[in-house]
Amino acid sequence: MKMVSAAKLRRAQDAILQMRPYAQKLQELLWNLSAALEGDASSPYAETNSSNRVLLVVITSNRGLCGAFNTNVIKAANQQIRTVYAEQMKAGEVDVITVGKKASDIFRKATHVKHIGRQDHLYDELDFAHVAPLAEEIMKDYAAGKYGKVELVYNQFRNAASQVIQKEPFLPATPPEAEGASSEKFSIDYIFEPGKEEIVRDLIPKSLKTQLYKALLDSHAAEHGARMTAMHKATDNAKELLKELKLTYNKARQAAITTEILEIVGGAEALNN
Repeated sequence: MKMVSAAKLRRAQDAILQMRPYAQKLQELLWNLSAALEGDASSPYAETNSSNRVLLVVITSNRGLCGAFNTNVIKAANQQIRTVYAEQMKAGEVDVITVGKKASDIFRKATHVKHIGRQDHLYDELDFAHVAPLAEEIMKDYAAGKYGKVELVYNQFRNAASQVIQKEPFLPATPPEAEGASSEKFSIDYIFEPGKEEIVRDLIPKSLKTQLYKALLDSHAAEHGARMTAMHKATDNAKELLKELKLTYNKARQAAITTEILEIVGGAEALNN
């Protein structure tokens, strides 16, 4: 299983490393445009609404044997719900969409949130075309005012032995200025055709779909890294256990032989006497 995960990790790692620069540049261009727009020109996905309802997209794996990979995501999601969204939880205004059978099995039995859908099939054919409909559905609900906030909870891939839990805002699509970042980074003045407003209206949906797709690629690569590490540790633990059992077996065998020899010697001495 370690060898299989290592082979799959290489492909998944290549996919996410190729995706990150594109996603980051797309988002940088989007914030640059948003900063240059007039106040009355905006997107429904960038505007806040009055809804108190919250949607969490929890991304785990379909399979186990990958250590604490799935448990950490589920714990982080529950902690986020019980701390940040405690009021919404008490009012029954927290919805959860799960991607991965491990999260689906947990949240479909949960009583503190409403499990409104599972998207486990996305891992069967993980590409942009299959992820985009889920992003469109979430964006449609947000634009209709059903949710006031949407967040992604998943494992971000760092390397084969390290995965970092991410609680990433998805909607509203607010620029970094709202989080305290400097606006000088987004002061580049381009010539746009047909216009900034039209480009932003097309760019924000594409950026959101790309963000969700990147989160799934991150989780997919992190899963194989976690499984490879878990199987490596399991192999080391099994070898150590085997050594201990062999030592115990040899001690018991030697003790049995010694006892038999003593019995034989004792019997021979008794006959001689």
